[in-house]
Amino acid sequence: MLSEQPAGAILLCDKPAGITSHDMVAQVRRARRCKVGHTGTLDPFATGLLVLLLGPATKLQRFLTELPKTYLATARLGWRSSTGDPEGELVETGHLPDSLELPTGTVRQRLPMTSAVRVGGERLYRKAHRGETVQTPQRDVEVFRAELLGHDALSARYEVECSAGTYVRTLIETLGDAYCCALRRTAIGPFEVRDAPEELSTDVLADFVPADLLR
Repeated sequence: MLSEQPAGAILLCDKPAGITSHDMVAQVRRARRCKVGHTGTLDPFATGLLVLLLGPATKLQRFLTELPKTYLATARLGWRSSTGDPEGELVETGHLPDSLELPTGTVRQRLPMTSAVRVGGERLYRKAHRGETVQTPQRDVEVFRAELLGHDALSARYEVECSAGTYVRTLIETLGDAYCCALRRTAIGPFEVRDAPEELSTDVLADFVPADLLR
């Protein structure tokens, strides 16, 4: 995946748990010795598809960041997390959600403190690391599909297809006593994690990028 290849391409990567998306970008940048951009980050605990842009392809970033995403998510039931994921303070409540149905359609979400969105000129997660708490903004996202794949007394598994900017862990929190204990991104628009690692020509973007930018 990190061997020397021509610049100006798209690189599909399968991020493992335990590293940041920026770690992956840095690895590729060092190996390729070219400018590298991403089309949407994943939290350190999450795994799955990162679509990286190499060299001149970084100018196409704005067209890819808004593509819909698909995730496999596991909710741990009867627990709460201060961050909505395994990295927060965990408390066992023993109370199971009344319903395992996740909301779909237009959903208003409040950004978590672990978000990379800037508030007051600084990314929220930096404030959180200092122990600060602020009133975070809300925004509308679209959840196209939230299918319950299976469940038992302790957990529930979902496949979620949603718009860019959706926080799946925040979606899981709508169940009540539950948090997102595992998250894997399986697709970004037409790109799928099962094809990673793979390097693609920018020609594959012809359906949603102006032709003059692909020359």
